[in-house]
Amino acid sequence: MSEITHRRAGRPRKAVLDRAKIGRAALDLVDETGDVNLPELARRLGVTTSSLYHHVDGRSGVIELLREQVSAHMDVAILEQQPWDTAIPAFLRSYRAVFAAHPRVVPLLTMTTVRSPQAIAAYDRIVVLLEEIGIPVDRAMEVLTAMDNFVIGSALDLAAPDVMWEVPDGVEAPSLTAALAKQRDAAHRAEAAFECGLRMMLAGVAAELGQVVGTPAAPPPR
Repeated sequence: MSEITHRRAGRPRKAVLDRAKIGRAALDLVDETGDVNLPELARRLGVTTSSLYHHVDGRSGVIELLREQVSAHMDVAILEQQPWDTAIPAFLRSYRAVFAAHPRVVPLLTMTTVRSPQAIAAYDRIVVLLEEIGIPVDRAMEVLTAMDNFVIGSALDLAAPDVMWEVPDGVEAPSLTAALAKQRDAAHRAEAAFECGLRMMLAGVAAELGQVVGTPAAPPPR
């Protein structure tokens, strides 16, 4: 008579959860709903809510996993391009493109302190580049924050309607009305505004350095 062996109950051979799996599921959830709901996230992963706390520090921890997921697609290698006024706009465009793929994540990422290793590595490289071109270390965070705010705002603008201003009948706003009538590419308003802001930002950095910077080549409208 053959002997039947029973495997002893214990820890599973392969972990049911890991941070990467939680991060991917959280990103899908936010893409669909616009928010992080821990019970719903746990349900999608097939675990209890309490199980999540073995891997993340609650809601803020999940948001940081979202940052890791997004930051993994940031092309930091672009910052190795030369000169600086080619490298920085190329990186900021790629940074915005990452957010454009997941626009509903953007508001959540502004709620927590940046700790993601991928994001920290990218920001560190930008600071190195700023110092290399002559930005004093005590001004570097001002410039970095301005760039970050610009990209985040531009990413949010991607989710806005093409027509952002509409002057109601009976309202006197002649200058705005004329400007709206003359705007060159209303269908690509967000892209045009981003490229305009990018040129102004580069000109501002160049002014700080006492340099003349050319107009960065913009990608064709999508």
